[in-house]
Amino acid sequence: MPDPAPSGPTGTPRIVLAFDFGLRRIGVACGDTVSRTAAPLDAVPAGQGGPRWEVIDALSREWQPALVVVGLPYNVDGSDSAMTVAAREFAADLERRYRLQVMLVDERYSSREAEAQLKSARESGLRRRRVLKADVDAAAACVILERWFNEVT
Repeated sequence: MPDPAPSGPTGTPRIVLAFDFGLRRIGVACGDTVSRTAAPLDAVPAGQGGPRWEVIDALSREWQPALVVVGLPYNVDGSDSAMTVAAREFAADLERRYRLQVMLVDERYSSREAEAQLKSARESGLRRRRVLKADVDAAAACVILERWFNEVT
């Protein structure tokens, strides 16, 4: 398994995909260990059958990440919830499916933070179209990835 450090053994940049797990949509963001910034990609549809794996497969092929980060939705007091368990299962599925190390990050309030950032961008004129739930999910994945970048240094 790869080292969880932000760069490879020779200091080479690595691509990281991050996921904001949800039962209806899973936000996805991508970043690299050099710029240590994240960009929203999309929200992957999910349903009773789980995530649309073909969409995640396509993202994995396109970006070829060195590792994956998944947000864990804890309760306000830090305890696990049913969603925490489901997110851990999703993380384990990612690890098995892509044979990549999966890092877990506390994602409490990431969606609220993402929504506030998007609304602020719209109010300032930087963003023209309205904020959709899928936009918030992808932006929350950015928040999760940036938290991971901050944790590993």
